Amino acid sequence: MATKRDYYQVLGVSKTATDEEIKKSYRKMAMKFHPDRNQGEETKEAEVKFKEAKEAYEMLSDPEKRAAYDQYGHAGVDPNMRGGTQGSGGAGFADAFGDIFGDIFGQARRQGGGGRQVYRGNDLSYAMEITLEEAAHGKDSQIRIPSWDSCGTCSGSGAKPGTSAKACGTCQGSGQVQMRQGFFSVQQTCPHCRGAGKVIPDPCGTCHGQGKIKQQKTLEIKIPSGIDDGMRIRSSGNGEPGTNGGPPGDLYIEIRLKKHDIFERDGDDLHCAMPIGFTTAALGGEINVPTLQGEAAIDIPEGTQTGKQFRLRGKGIKGVRSSFPGDLYCHITIETPVKLTEYQRKLLKDLDESLKKGGDKHSPNEQGWADKLKSFFN
Repeated sequence: MATKRDYYQVLGVSKTATDEEIKKSYRKMAMKFHPDRNQGEETKEAEVKFKEAKEAYEMLSDPEKRAAYDQYGHAGVDPNMRGGTQGSGGAGFADAFGDIFGDIFGQARRQGGGGRQVYRGNDLSYAMEITLEEAAHGKDSQIRIPSWDSCGTCSGSGAKPGTSAKACGTCQGSGQVQMRQGFFSVQQTCPHCRGAGKVIPDPCGTCHGQGKIKQQKTLEIKIPSGIDDGMRIRSSGNGEPGTNGGPPGDLYIEIRLKKHDIFERDGDDLHCAMPIGFTTAALGGEINVPTLQGEAAIDIPEGTQTGKQFRLRGKGIKGVRSSFPGDLYCHITIETPVKLTEYQRKLLKDLDESLKKGGDKHSPNEQGWADKLKSFFN
């Protein structure tokens, strides 16, 4: 077996070198001999030097291991104890290693107190149904959503009264473990405590060890005027709570418009069907139509046909991002009379005979349609 080189010689530093000098030297060597930076015949030699520098830094970056090495040499450190999970030495190596190669692997760790990973809570979604009038004018509303409060039985500790949580034996309370994969040391969330850094041998019977219980809370929500179907309102911090002290998520209130009896919304514009009697359509007249601001009058000209559209400017909705309100479009439908009396039938027949005597001037569309049919079949 080849004799190991002195760790200080490997890194090119003196025995009195500071931690920062050791770290700086290791980073320089790691960048130089990393396998990804060396190809061809140089790969094997570079791998050996990279591994040698890594081992040297791992030992000298740990104060206890460095002291043992300084006193007893290689015999003072047992390489078989460096596998699996690591304490401060492994963490020191991971810090230096991460400084160099963190961008390569895209690792982004957020840590809380004691090195524990913290996680932002999940966002929540709430579907809220409102009327067209409420969407147009806005409203203040209240909603009830689930929330988490500290458990009163265990005062938020998660442990049964009279007991307490203990540091996780797997990660020694750090919430993280280091796993070796070839030349690399990867830091992961502890699978035993799931990053909490502690375990609860005897959990609270009320919250089942969570330290919090699910409740309901009431939120005041302001619906802005002009909001449309499918739009969302964000309520910051009212989502699920974070983990290990992480920030809570957000609550998104998604708007759903109820079907209206009269109007259909198209952006900022409104549409409605307006039935009128055939007498009004023939003779003309004034009719009142509903708007969200009250009634408005429309002059129906003589001879109005089904499908005629009337536009009322500014009688639509002013959207949340609009400078001016939309318009209201009234679509005319002529209503045919039903349940006629004999007298009314006679009057209509007399009218029909009179109209026919006048030729096609009374029904230009009907005569035009008849001409088109003849042309089609011929």
